[in-house]
Amino acid sequence: MPGDGTAETAPLASTKRGGGLRQRFPILRHKRVITALAILPLLGLLGLIALRNRHGNSASGSGVGPDDMQDLIKNDTFFYGQSEPVYPTPPTKGTGAWADAYDKAIKFVGQLTIEEKASLASGVTSSTGTTGTLNGCSGNIAAIERMNFTGLCLTDAGQGVRATDFVSGFPSGIHVGASWNKELARSRAESMGSEFRVKGANIALGPVVGPLGRVVRGGRNWEGFSVDPYLCGALAAETVEGIQSQGVITSTKHFIGNEQESYRQPTEGNVESVSANIDDKTMHELYLWPFQDAVHAGTGNVMCSYNRVNNSYGCANSKTQNGLLKTELGFQGAITSDWGALHAGVATSLAGMDMVMPNSDLWGDELVKAVKNGSIPEARLDDMATRIIASWYQMKQDQGFPKPGVGIAPDLTMPHEIVDARNISARKILLDGAIEGHVLLKNTNNALPLKKPKMLSIFGYSARSPDQWNYKSNGGVAAWTFGGESAYLGRDTNAGFNGEVSADFTQIAPNGTLFSGGGSGAVTPASVSAPYDALVDRAYDDGTALMWDFFSPDPDVVSASDACLVIVNAFASEGFDRPGIRDDFTDGLIRHVADRCSNTIVIFHNAGVRLVDQWIDHKNVTALMFAHLPGEASGRALVSLLYGESNPSGKLPYTVAKNESDYAHLLGPDLPEGRFTKFPQSNFSTEGVYIDYRHFDARNITPRYEFGFGLSYTTFNFSDLVIAKNQIANTDTFPTGPILEGGQDDLWDVVASVTAAVANTGAVDGAEVAQLYVGIPGGPAKQLRGFEKTFLNASTATTVRFELTRRDLSIWDVVAQKWALQSGDYDVFVGSSSRQLPLQGVLSI
Repeated sequence: MPGDGTAETAPLASTKRGGGLRQRFPILRHKRVITALAILPLLGLLGLIALRNRHGNSASGSGVGPDDMQDLIKNDTFFYGQSEPVYPTPPTKGTGAWADAYDKAIKFVGQLTIEEKASLASGVTSSTGTTGTLNGCSGNIAAIERMNFTGLCLTDAGQGVRATDFVSGFPSGIHVGASWNKELARSRAESMGSEFRVKGANIALGPVVGPLGRVVRGGRNWEGFSVDPYLCGALAAETVEGIQSQGVITSTKHFIGNEQESYRQPTEGNVESVSANIDDKTMHELYLWPFQDAVHAGTGNVMCSYNRVNNSYGCANSKTQNGLLKTELGFQGAITSDWGALHAGVATSLAGMDMVMPNSDLWGDELVKAVKNGSIPEARLDDMATRIIASWYQMKQDQGFPKPGVGIAPDLTMPHEIVDARNISARKILLDGAIEGHVLLKNTNNALPLKKPKMLSIFGYSARSPDQWNYKSNGGVAAWTFGGESAYLGRDTNAGFNGEVSADFTQIAPNGTLFSGGGSGAVTPASVSAPYDALVDRAYDDGTALMWDFFSPDPDVVSASDACLVIVNAFASEGFDRPGIRDDFTDGLIRHVADRCSNTIVIFHNAGVRLVDQWIDHKNVTALMFAHLPGEASGRALVSLLYGESNPSGKLPYTVAKNESDYAHLLGPDLPEGRFTKFPQSNFSTEGVYIDYRHFDARNITPRYEFGFGLSYTTFNFSDLVIAKNQIANTDTFPTGPILEGGQDDLWDVVASVTAAVANTGAVDGAEVAQLYVGIPGGPAKQLRGFEKTFLNASTATTVRFELTRRDLSIWDVVAQKWALQSGDYDVFVGSSSRQLPLQGVLSI
């Protein structure tokens, strides 16, 4: 238990607000005010209190009026009991596929000293980031040479290796989500995993499944796959398996409820991180769902989040870590902190966290002291070390894995050995991935595909490459390293990382096209193809005359243009939430061009939802494409689609409303207010599981473009729905199987199957995403429970098959604390989107 001389009383120099981020991004370094708080020495309250040991310096939250002062909550004790305490941490048992790795880890850890065990759990001080002395990895675990353990390099992120040279820039998570292609997600992951391995990255800090996308303006929604837990989880599982097939550990993040950037960390005025208040049912049916898929797929690491969960900090929350992740889901790997997310020493260890990043004065030597004085049982430290080493063995990193960080130089501006991680085999994956994440939303008068236009006019700030693409420092670190080249050289990302919440954040990146969003999930490819570059090449081949204006809000439009392309964007970044989902400058530019060009085609590189109702019904806006965040092959992919060399096949992984008000309170982040000014609250139970299309269905709101919607240059037809119950399946109410990775193993038993015929009824080869939705008794009208992307030549057909598992058809029983399969009728829908479902039937259980 915390007491005198334990980690709770350690110096706090490296745990200041944003300290971890400042090591990741040295531009952020500057002095901070530090306030130490005491930790109550009660074991049962450890996960509940999770008290911060420091406060930072940034923009403060909303003010407190005179009427609020009397009831203002000033002490964390007000919230005690809101997050259930779950102790002790269950030790890893090496179940299932982990048995051999566990046995090796037990023998390995049994030979270590307490100091060596603590070193496995504690990042190496003053050695990480782009000015590190060891390497340029985001974080490092020190080697134990006598055990032939070479250490660990942990590095960003979910879209590929970041902030180093000679790597690829893969499509971002939202782009993969828009592809609705499991096989492509797997291929992308395998290629990313190969590059992480060649660069000496032991742990890839991804994929992202939290944020899920509850907050429409969430700054990091683009890093994840979809706001729907089923789609998100299915693509996350493919990503975990693909990266780990290359021997690289995935760190699935951010666990859990990390749904907004505003107030994600403590801010000026002793304002604590926002609390995601999530009820048990909503937790399981929505936010835990994709994490469960990742654990079931074998993820070796999970990253805990900055925010509080039911008013207990995410990395010190025993309910979520000990209870949900390690007990209920049977997670065998290690939990790692987000950078600078450690707020308490002893309490965090006992609550289930296993590794701190990038380092902390609360662990390291203080962790050794806490074990020796009995505050932390040595068995807990053994389990922390065992989980870390077991994942190392599980991925066979003891067998010929490159030296940690060998290809990630600490300073790219200085001479260093070049380690080229790219593989020519990935080029097709990069291009196909970029192509399939584009979503065609409008196409009237056969505007697309283009057919060798005589004159083509190009407008918009997202058509060209950024003016700068190099390592040039802009006050400490190159904007290139965190996706800031197009967005004021990282000005807003920098402000967000410094904890500012009321800055005048931008909605667009006006200095060039977007290959990714901003922050630790950005991509830094060795080469890029911007739309303008690829269009120039195509125009040369076709003999097309080009006119362009990338700067003016009211450009001159040549009336003789056969088509006018307006290529714009909607930017988002880690560190701040988007200030809006439409902007006047861009909408004005589109209307200006459309007023003067009868064939105006709009392309958005969008890092999330973007409203279009200011101009979508304009008679001259003939086509609209959401290009999302395509990665390095952006330009080549767009031209392939615009000219019909490829057929659009993407579908929206979210809902586009007609008005901001349609999203209700889910539009923006929750802010400090009233008596909770010091402890901002975000009450997820207000809407429960009814986010995105579930919200629109429940409120009978007609969206502009529904979840799952996307056009093609051909047409498809659905027919012959067949629903078949598995007659030998156990349909008792509760599962009875043992807990393996991902929970009770019979949750994945197939209870029923659904088949349907899909036909390409047009004259062009193309791909359709057949989507299966189920109406579970007592739940939303429909929930996605299957999808298959099928490629069909013109005038051909195929049969798609969906398998429904016990988990797919169950609800979470808050009393029994199990997934419950109900008796009754389940409505079954199959079609091309959440609102175009021509096939309907009933499954009876």
